Amino acid sequence: MAEKGDIMTETANMRESAKNSLKYVLASETEDKVLVIYDRECEDIAGAFNESAKELGLNLSTYKIVEEQRPLKDVPDELEKTLSDYNIIINTFTSRANETPFRIKLTDLETGTGARVGHGPGITKEMMTEGPMNVDYDELQKGAFSFMDILHGVEKFHITTEKGTDLEIYLDGREFETDVLIEKGNMGNLPAGEVWAAPVETKASGVLVVDGTIGGNIGHVEKELKIEIENGRIVSMHSGDADLVIAVDELLSIDKDAKTIGELGIGLNPKARLTGNMLEDEKAARTAHLAFGNNLDMPGGKNPSDMHLDMLFKRPTMEITYLDWSKRVVMRDGELIL
Repeated sequence: MAEKGDIMTETANMRESAKNSLKYVLASETEDKVLVIYDRECEDIAGAFNESAKELGLNLSTYKIVEEQRPLKDVPDELEKTLSDYNIIINTFTSRANETPFRIKLTDLETGTGARVGHGPGITKEMMTEGPMNVDYDELQKGAFSFMDILHGVEKFHITTEKGTDLEIYLDGREFETDVLIEKGNMGNLPAGEVWAAPVETKASGVLVVDGTIGGNIGHVEKELKIEIENGRIVSMHSGDADLVIAVDELLSIDKDAKTIGELGIGLNPKARLTGNMLEDEKAARTAHLAFGNNLDMPGGKNPSDMHLDMLFKRPTMEITYLDWSKRVVMRDGELIL
């Protein structure tokens, strides 16, 4: 049984992390109207946001997901009708692979109201007390915005790793976004700490070797997954773990666009750990990830799939080519070169 002092410290740390994410990431102002959507397993986390919102003078409401209705296939009518009443919305609930279509529609509706959306499917207490939400946001924001400046006007990425990744991804000038500061009508994850872009859906080619985490509740891979990509689509997958290939293929068989590239993301948060939970892992420094499937909420994104499946790889080297064909190495063996 946890000691009373430990519980009090944990609660205080959670509230501090919640308050800082409201202040820095969601740029809250007095009298903002905040909605916290949560489920049974995230009740304590929602409570930390509730108390922090009150301390900051924000107007707070909550919505609890009904467990008996899960897995949710759509946004409940009573929730959808209230979304337009808020300018900050925080999603704190467990992540279920079979609820991906629900989460995509929910965030589309939330951002469509003009709200600033902090999206935390799979958020845990440990992320708030010891991990990526307990971070120096000022330093994180400075690093992210400096990197964003470097990534402006990129034509393509050439990405390699010692494990065998050798991949060209084209952006054709599509811009990167970051979740370290969420603006009106946009969504970012809580915890924050990455930059991402929507690659051109038809041009990526090469080999991706996934040696980290895969979303959809698959988690950390024991044996690498080798993915061959042509013209932006997965053409084959191989692994020493046959069950892993089957599980990934099942998730990516939801529709015809699920195997088309949707995102390139790069982790920047120095306090994010590799835990097997993609919500945290994709923020970890010295990692990057590709996602296949939906990217309609990203600048230029054209993939309408009902799936968005992240796949993380470690310690990449990245050379970028700009639209003027000048080149620059921005990461070597996972270390940023700013």
